[in-house]
Amino acid sequence: MPYSATRLRQNLYAILDSVLENGQPVEIERKGRILRIVPEERPSIWERLEEHRVVTGDPEDLVSLDWSGSWSGVAEP
Repeated sequence: MPYSATRLRQNLYAILDSVLENGQPVEIERKGRILRIVPEERPSIWERLEEHRVVTGDPEDLVSLDWSGSWSGVAEP
């Protein structure tokens, strides 16, 4: 059964808290029409993360890289 606008006004914060706690939408009747207060389902920060492939190939290959032939130890000007 929908709430009246007057009842919504009298209990606004309690009604909003109830919607957030149980996730159930609340219907309000105003001028013969029904309005709904519905909690927005937003994905968590972890669900919004995008995977970034930084290392292509086998990461174990990085452990055994030999740079001795490419590095002289002297900085070039």
